Amino acid sequence: MNNEYGADQIQILEGLEAVRKRPGMYIGSTSSRGLHHLVYEIVDNAVDEALAGFCDNIDVTINTDNSITVIDNGRGIPVGINHKAGIPAVEVVFTILHAGGKFGGGGYKVSGGLHGVGASVVNALSNWLEVEIYSEGKVYKQRYERGKVCYPLKVIGDCEPEKTGTKISFMPDDTIFEETVYDYGILKQRLREMAFLTKNLKITLRDLRPEDGVIEKTFHYEGGIREFVTYLNRSKTPLYEDVLYFEGKKDNVYVEVAMQHNDSYTESAYSFVNNINTPEGGTHLAGFRNAITKTFNDYARNFKLLKDSEANLSGDDIREGLTAIVSIKIEDPQFEGQTKQKLGNSEARGAVDSIVSEQLTYYLEQNPAVAKQICEKSILAQRAREAARKARDLTRRKTALDGMALPGKLADCSDKDPKNCEIFIVEGDSAGGSAKSARKRDTQAILPLRGKILNVEKARLDRIYGNEEIKSMITAFGTGIHEDFDISKLRYDKIIIMTDADVDGAHIATLMLTFLYRFMPELIKQGHVYLAQPPLFKLEKNKKVWYAYSDEELAKILDEVGRDQNNKIQRYKGLGEMDSDQLWETTMDPEKRILLKVSMNEEAESEIDLTFTTLMGDKVEPRREFIETNAKYAKNLDI
Repeated sequence: MNNEYGADQIQILEGLEAVRKRPGMYIGSTSSRGLHHLVYEIVDNAVDEALAGFCDNIDVTINTDNSITVIDNGRGIPVGINHKAGIPAVEVVFTILHAGGKFGGGGYKVSGGLHGVGASVVNALSNWLEVEIYSEGKVYKQRYERGKVCYPLKVIGDCEPEKTGTKISFMPDDTIFEETVYDYGILKQRLREMAFLTKNLKITLRDLRPEDGVIEKTFHYEGGIREFVTYLNRSKTPLYEDVLYFEGKKDNVYVEVAMQHNDSYTESAYSFVNNINTPEGGTHLAGFRNAITKTFNDYARNFKLLKDSEANLSGDDIREGLTAIVSIKIEDPQFEGQTKQKLGNSEARGAVDSIVSEQLTYYLEQNPAVAKQICEKSILAQRAREAARKARDLTRRKTALDGMALPGKLADCSDKDPKNCEIFIVEGDSAGGSAKSARKRDTQAILPLRGKILNVEKARLDRIYGNEEIKSMITAFGTGIHEDFDISKLRYDKIIIMTDADVDGAHIATLMLTFLYRFMPELIKQGHVYLAQPPLFKLEKNKKVWYAYSDEELAKILDEVGRDQNNKIQRYKGLGEMDSDQLWETTMDPEKRILLKVSMNEEAESEIDLTFTTLMGDKVEPRREFIETNAKYAKNLDI
């Protein structure tokens, strides 16, 4: 073992070597998320041109070889010599970290890129990257391979004198990324969001890979975030017709807010800084929430909608069923943490609070019917919340050792270390009985549920706390829900949803995931939720047994063992058809089972929210559209 640690052990990484050595430090990961992040970085730079008023069109193309091309009609990256570096400015941008027009000097007042590392990081992590710049009637080009310059910047032709802009094409490095195949759906979600946040900007996404023809979608929203709210509410019924919109500038913070209540019981508020999503909120979201809580309470008091003896409405009451977008532009955003998930600027809170308070007060005074609708919904939410509080007190576990507090039908495990434990949420008493017999008693707990749980998308908190099946899950997990949620009290490292491999089973799993997403999202975000994968078929031949988890797998097994009359094929209709040994061997044995880990991309949280609302909400038409669009991806559930 070498214990030496001296001057010679300190490495100096030249140029972009640091990025290739530790890519996760710059793009988060080398998984699919990091792969798609490369596109966002290039598009962010083009959007910054739009924010500065010099670009209104961005084209993004997924090429047949999975390379990416991004074209914008901005000013074009400068091609003149940078006197500090002694090389063209475009080469500086693509080969030197922390170089760009976002460090002052008037290049950009606001920007959403990675503070000058975006373009160079994409270059460093690509097999090759080519940039073309249209400026002053000339077309300039330079190529790089894994961050290294292939040839000096050169003129390759002429263009119209008025044409300006930048074209960047790159191929992600397959020695760095775990996968290099782009997902059209992921890019579509992000680019749609960018277009909503930058009104009048047109973004076109094109996929050249499908054999049956090019897929193309253009996003262009003159209404900006007002149209964003309408889009998010399309699977809900708005409480009133208007999308409330407030904008203004204070303390060098430009504020835009759009909001509209609907008939659901969940809040869907999303915040952005310079078009960057801030999943953990921050000072701008805090300012918005403070403004609407104060303004609605003042209105309800002044117009006697709240009696003097009644308590103030809480923020949660007022935000029940609210869809809102809070978007600010600020010159020097200060984020908490390297991932930019939470804004820390104190001036943002004051600016949002002031602008929303003033303009919302004016709107409510001018629109008393809408004001009354919102206040009445909030008062109903307040009463339901009080009923839920009383019900919640009955579900709280006394201590981790108090077995009496656990639901009677839970077969708990004997190991008390949560890291070693997992719980199977099982559909039906029959399957629950098999699972209890099959389980490893020290580390595997079984909670059978009767039938389909309550659809929480259509229920207030008081009904949720009153539902026996949901109460059993809340009590068993130990974390509490909603504002009481505390992940440190989680009793199991894995929560495994185990349902039949049919349509009903898929519906029950979706109901459970809806509940977890709405009231315990951290369980999903921190990787504690899984879907068990029971087999669809059992094949017996000559006293040997095979299990198949899909029609394709069964066909493959039959090709190997031969298709003849000695084959005995059983199609499992449900978990209850398996005996305990079969259930253990196929679905519960950690050495052999297949589990699907449920994860969520926080950058696409608005789309996730919309999907749950579409699938589980009241409106039928959006659900029908979703099914028709996605039917081709569905597994054969033997309907």
